[in-house]
Amino acid sequence: MDTRKLTDVLRATIDPNNRQQAEEQLSQIHKIIGFAPSLLQVVMLTDVDMPVRQAGVIYLKNLVTQHWADKEAEPGQPLPFSVHEQDRAMIRDAIVDAVVHAPDLIKVQLSVCVSNIVKHDFPGRWTQIVDKISIYLQNPDAAGWTGALMCLYQLVKNFEYKKPEERGPLNEAMNLLFPMIYQLCVRLLPDQSEQSVLLQKQLLKIFFALTQYVLPLDLISREVFSQWMEVVRAVADRPVPEQTNTVDEEDRVDLPWWKCKKWALHILYRMFESVSHAFSWKFLKPHMFAIVQDVLFPILSYSAADEELWNTDPYEYIRVKFGRKNFFYNIIFAVILFVVFSQVNDRWVGHTYIFEDFVSPVTAAQTLLHSCCKKRKDMLQKTMHFVMQVLTSPNADPRQKDGALHMVGAVADVLLKKKVYKEQMDNMLCQYVFPEFGSPRGHMRARACWVLHYFSEIKFKQEAVLAEAVRLTTNALLTDMDLPVKVEAAIALQMLLNAQDKVQKYVEPQIKPITLELLKIIRETENDDLTSVMQKIVCTYTEQLMPIAVEMCQHLAKTFSQVLETDEGSDEKAITAMGLLNTIETLLTVMEEQPEIIAQLQPTVLHVVGHIFSQSVMEFYEEALSLVYDLTSKNISPDMWQVLEMMYQVFQKDGFDYFTEMMPALHNYVTVDTPQFLSNENYILAMFNMCKSVLTGDAGEDPECHAAKLMEVIILQCKGQIDQCIPSFVELVLQRLTREVKTSELRTMCLQVVIAALYYNPLLLFETLEKLQMAATHTESITSHFIKQWIHDTDCFLGLHDRKLCVLGLCTLLSTSTARPMAVNECASQIIPSLILLFDGLKRAYIAKAQEGEEEEEDEDDSDVDQEVLSSDEDEIDDTGAEYLEKLQEKVTKAGGPFNVAAYIQGEEDDDSDDEDYEPNEETALEGYTTPLDEENCLVDEYVIFKEILQNIQANDPVWYQTLTGHLTTEQQKALQEVIVLADQRKAAAESKRIEQSGGYVFNQQTVPTSFNFGGTPLGR
Repeated sequence: MDTRKLTDVLRATIDPNNRQQAEEQLSQIHKIIGFAPSLLQVVMLTDVDMPVRQAGVIYLKNLVTQHWADKEAEPGQPLPFSVHEQDRAMIRDAIVDAVVHAPDLIKVQLSVCVSNIVKHDFPGRWTQIVDKISIYLQNPDAAGWTGALMCLYQLVKNFEYKKPEERGPLNEAMNLLFPMIYQLCVRLLPDQSEQSVLLQKQLLKIFFALTQYVLPLDLISREVFSQWMEVVRAVADRPVPEQTNTVDEEDRVDLPWWKCKKWALHILYRMFESVSHAFSWKFLKPHMFAIVQDVLFPILSYSAADEELWNTDPYEYIRVKFGRKNFFYNIIFAVILFVVFSQVNDRWVGHTYIFEDFVSPVTAAQTLLHSCCKKRKDMLQKTMHFVMQVLTSPNADPRQKDGALHMVGAVADVLLKKKVYKEQMDNMLCQYVFPEFGSPRGHMRARACWVLHYFSEIKFKQEAVLAEAVRLTTNALLTDMDLPVKVEAAIALQMLLNAQDKVQKYVEPQIKPITLELLKIIRETENDDLTSVMQKIVCTYTEQLMPIAVEMCQHLAKTFSQVLETDEGSDEKAITAMGLLNTIETLLTVMEEQPEIIAQLQPTVLHVVGHIFSQSVMEFYEEALSLVYDLTSKNISPDMWQVLEMMYQVFQKDGFDYFTEMMPALHNYVTVDTPQFLSNENYILAMFNMCKSVLTGDAGEDPECHAAKLMEVIILQCKGQIDQCIPSFVELVLQRLTREVKTSELRTMCLQVVIAALYYNPLLLFETLEKLQMAATHTESITSHFIKQWIHDTDCFLGLHDRKLCVLGLCTLLSTSTARPMAVNECASQIIPSLILLFDGLKRAYIAKAQEGEEEEEDEDDSDVDQEVLSSDEDEIDDTGAEYLEKLQEKVTKAGGPFNVAAYIQGEEDDDSDDEDYEPNEETALEGYTTPLDEENCLVDEYVIFKEILQNIQANDPVWYQTLTGHLTTEQQKALQEVIVLADQRKAAAESKRIEQSGGYVFNQQTVPTSFNFGGTPLGR
């Protein structure tokens, strides 16, 4: 094939005017034998423009990826195209040379080709790849090493996840190549040039891929393993060139020297994971205590750099010590390099400077110490002996004592599980920790707080020791002059409150100054850990903090604004700001039963919410919407109705990405003050427009389910008051059902909107469906299609609410007479079986709800076991109610029903079958968006309504009754009878409850507008 003509065609593909014609031409010629090798030739022509070569190599990559392997023809189909073996042989012969000699942009694409060819042809048709790589690696010309190593990497990667027994071909190849790459690595190590370091990185990537999941012992002996680990240690240990320190810290991760270190530490971390394996431990065991003493101890001790930072910039000290920022998650185990391979002349040497400027090894040292003491025999005992030597030594300086206490805290959970140490904890705190609260050195006072934090779960033998711990910690928080001490004290106080119930009484007398001091520290440090401390205090001392709740909220809001003003996009600032918003939400939540305080908090919170919405600070939309939800949960002020308008503007501006987060607040606006919601036509119009945008856009099916749910809530909440809205609601969901629906959840949720409309007003719905039918082009009745789909999907309605509404909808259908749609008659034999299925699901759902209620009561009362054993639901029923239920139980027993009147739980003999059928996770999050049908005192009982309707049909329309029930099986007849019995039980139980209550509930009908004009075009037209 003429390479020049092929070059011209490729050049045309990057010209917008000729692209389509050129691509069609390539499509015609790519199957011709000789095309693929010619394409590779063009790619390697140095006199061709780079964009053209790139277009060629991408086409070649796609050709190899999609059409390299032979494919079998499907029955009745022609044989699929694959690259001819003649072309494949030519490509295999040239591809390694091409990778070696190609420029970097081309190398990357060609290496993908190598990977695919190895996948299909190695070793069967392509053992030559090993020989080619070997030749280039042995060549002293360094120009060929990069390409050869890239090919070797692709070879190894193809076997990375394969089982040991499937790696034979790779191991055979590596028997030849592995010693070569080790020698090359050793040769390159002294050279810190960029090109050399990039080669070293590639070599380490090969080693990592080779050993990540399988350590081939027939290939890697102990000696070879140690040699490689020394190489890895050397890479991780060596300093980076001085010029790299001039690069911004954020950008250093992209430098070759740091990338090389990253891969070295990937390897060391992976090797460390096998510390529990005997093979690895044999390397470590003779040296492990020396590592603890000579390496980990110095790392965990207070350093000169720590002291300088403490003195010059305590805020930065706090950021470094308590921040959550991590450049590499995996290389937090940087210290592992000390563990395995810092041995020089049979002596272990710690190099604490390795990642000092990049990633501190302190956390890694803690992790390693903890693992050793937890997993390895005698290590805990030896470590604690060493720690006690330091703590009791008269010559130990404060830095060493800091390191010793640091080590104790790092293994706190291990110590607390060992009886010999657990018994001595009170004494340990009194002798070695409490005295440091009075140390003239700030870092020792901070370390004392830190140790209390990690030993907060001690079972104190003497309450006086606990009281002293709280006193010292509180005093440090309130009076210490060093900010890092205050931060540690605050965190320790939170841990003590979490772990020790008795702490609350010791803290309570000073809770107001503690809270105000904590607010001050949060503002000064902008530390996100402290916001969780504040949340704990707010939840614990709600009543005591009521007098200063407004001041607290103002403080938090001001700090939030401060963080936003100084935020330059850092993750730490964002986390802190989020913590502040969550703390404000916690404050609102715990004060929700105090309307006067909520009213005073509202202006401050609205200022925060308004700032987030008006400035489009999207990362905090979720928290802001949670605040709106809290402020609308009990009542909705005029200012909060204005927030609804802001939410609508946010929705229009930022699309429907946040609709699901808006849903809880939107539900409040509909249900908390329904008359006010209906008093302004713009409110319901805004809701409808949002739902329409979601259901007609590409938001995804979860937001679409929420939109349908919101419309269903509006219909049920505003029953009889929004007739003109029903047609638009129904049309919207039916239109959505005409497009692809992937999940049953969305399908049933859309159906539920129509069912709600049926329950709202059946005649109005049928009129709406008829009008839609007249406008539709298809001949099938929309009403018929809806009813058939509904009955077909009966088993897809889950949870209490959905099943209840479905039952009420079917009951409405049953009760229609002259206006009964033809489809109801056509499906008549399926309606009662569908209802039986729904009632069976309802029975399980009610049982689950009752069990949840019992579990919650048990959780609330688990502190008094005896009282829990003696009390029961029956104990709380009065004589009158008990008499009703006893009579009903006799009735049930005679009827042979399996129900227990005293609780909606079947006897033990039925538990197994219930467990088999019941799926605990069947209820969705949408169940939480309640309607009047879900209220505890709802007068609408689906069982009672069904029984009454069925009995009415039986008495007044026996033909229709026979049509409905004549096809029932014996089992279905029995199930129907059980539903009728349970209906009687529920009616009697409701009557019993009414008798217990003094009087009833009075529902005043609110007057609302009956005509809405939505921006000129009424919603119903």
